[in-house]
Amino acid sequence: MMRFDLAIIGAGPAGMSAAVTARESGLSVLVVDEQPTPGGQIWRAIGRNAEARRDNLDFLGEDYAKGADLAARFEASGAQFWPSASVWHVDSPDEGDKSVTVAWDGVTRQVAARSLLIATGAMERPVPVPGWTLPGVMTVGAAQTLLKSSGLYPEAPLVLAGSGPLLLLFAAQCTAAGIEIAAVLETTPPGAYLRGLPHIPGALLGWRTLLKGHRLKRQLAASGIPVHRAVTDIEARGAERLQSVRFRSAGEAVELEAAHLLLHEGVVPNPQLTRLLRCDHHWDPAQRCFRPDLSDRGETSVENVFVAGDGGGIGGAMAAVHSGRIAALEIAERSGSVNRPSGDVEIVKARDELRAELAVRPLLDAMFPPPDWIARLDGDLTVCRCEEVSAAALRKAAALGAPGPNQTKAFLRAGMGPCQGRLCGLAVTEILADALGKSPEEVGYYRIRPPIKPVTLGELAALDGSD
Repeated sequence: MMRFDLAIIGAGPAGMSAAVTARESGLSVLVVDEQPTPGGQIWRAIGRNAEARRDNLDFLGEDYAKGADLAARFEASGAQFWPSASVWHVDSPDEGDKSVTVAWDGVTRQVAARSLLIATGAMERPVPVPGWTLPGVMTVGAAQTLLKSSGLYPEAPLVLAGSGPLLLLFAAQCTAAGIEIAAVLETTPPGAYLRGLPHIPGALLGWRTLLKGHRLKRQLAASGIPVHRAVTDIEARGAERLQSVRFRSAGEAVELEAAHLLLHEGVVPNPQLTRLLRCDHHWDPAQRCFRPDLSDRGETSVENVFVAGDGGGIGGAMAAVHSGRIAALEIAERSGSVNRPSGDVEIVKARDELRAELAVRPLLDAMFPPPDWIARLDGDLTVCRCEEVSAAALRKAAALGAPGPNQTKAFLRAGMGPCQGRLCGLAVTEILADALGKSPEEVGYYRIRPPIKPVTLGELAALDGSD
């Protein structure tokens, strides 16, 4: 079995930053990622675009282009990198090294590491609306992934619906790339600026982010794209595929022709690996999601298991870079590769930079609150797509005695499909909490079990003999 000082799962901003820092400190490092190149979701395909498709940087923007330098430093760091690999199990025994089981290049491999850093980032919050399972309905993040990795985009008429900075960013990127958008449906509740006023003084530390947001708003206003505000009751309509989008804007019913509908209601931490390791979590009411409990240096409740980046709470690319550096420095100090005084000085510097990046989060959470209507979903609307479980079925299971998501698995198989609850977990928790008159914290989340990703019998049969 191969052994490393540090195993990092995820090669996004946090993972690359941690790997570079750890290698500078002399640690042996393995980085595993599902993508063929480093960059994560935020800086996906940054190396290829920076080298061979520089024109793409013009419309993807300067924040995306910032990833090229870190990606180059990561590739030159000497860290072992396993791309296009799927981690389907992690284990943290009471004593000894952490174990990571990876399907890579058709073979299942097991590696051991003294410390484990989870840098799997965020995932888009699932948005169950009527018709969201129709072909032609995607998330904004999925469409942005196509644009970054291949320069492709969904066919027109294209409608964007949702709330938050990513919606504005993607609209600006589409405009810069000459991609036509039929309409933007803003679901942000009225009064965003009034809700944000108390948080403005604290957000001034992140003034650069505020300026970027203001610039995106101005670009959308100047683009001429029709914008419908205070949108509610979105419904994707069609027979074999999406044909139109129906909604209410300021109380008025509207229906637009659409070939593609892109939904977005913010992003949330990806909890699968921290749940699998039985790390302690808490409900974050501002972001309406579960977050792992972390020390100020990124350590979870499980010793020598760390989280960096959006997997520990949404902060963005540069916040992820700083948190990855903080975690790696702490791991290096524990290994004796960096002495405490000098390492602590660097950690304090990184924490100051991290604090500046996170200064705008309370303002953004107040202005773009996660949708509370998800908790009130009912009827035949599909919530668990893998097992085709409806909101009404979840409420019936609660009425029959299911006290939480794990019991609904026995009643309905909700959360037992290929996605292992990633697409329904938060919605199931909120619907059950509403039905039972409890808090999401009391209701809890799925108990994650391996394999957390689909693994073939061939990959299992091809377990590396050295393991």
